[in-house]
Amino acid sequence: MTREQLLGFLRKHRLCVQASTSPSGAPQAAVVGFAVTDELEIVFDTLGTTRKMQGLRRDPRIALVIGWEDEQTVQLEGTADEPEGAELDRIKTAYFATWSDGITRQTWKDITYVRVTPTWARYSDFRPGGNVVELDAAAIAARRV
Repeated sequence: MTREQLLGFLRKHRLCVQASTSPSGAPQAAVVGFAVTDELEIVFDTLGTTRKMQGLRRDPRIALVIGWEDEQTVQLEGTADEPEGAELDRIKTAYFATWSDGITRQTWKDITYVRVTPTWARYSDFRPGGNVVELDAAAIAARRV
């Protein structure tokens, strides 16, 4: 799987399971709606008061699982941040292109936008003749400037 194929696979999906840790270090997971930028960043919105956001602010490491239909998945690991200024505007544009209802959520108290920069990905195709391919940070970031 190439970086471009990974991007295409991710763009076929709108939901993922994100996993992070609680303040006590316990695992926690949630389903979130996401978008993906041309830079292969995963973007989602959430309230700053949620468990997931509190955990990510304390420890920005995150794991995602995307696409479980047709026995194909992508597992991603990376770091999460909350961009500001022009970067925030850029990721919101990508997010709103996928989730137009997100435009109205901008007015919600404590709404925040999370950008996940992947550092590792594994595509798994468990269909007959399928394969498993890993991409490291260099392969994922190849297009980034």
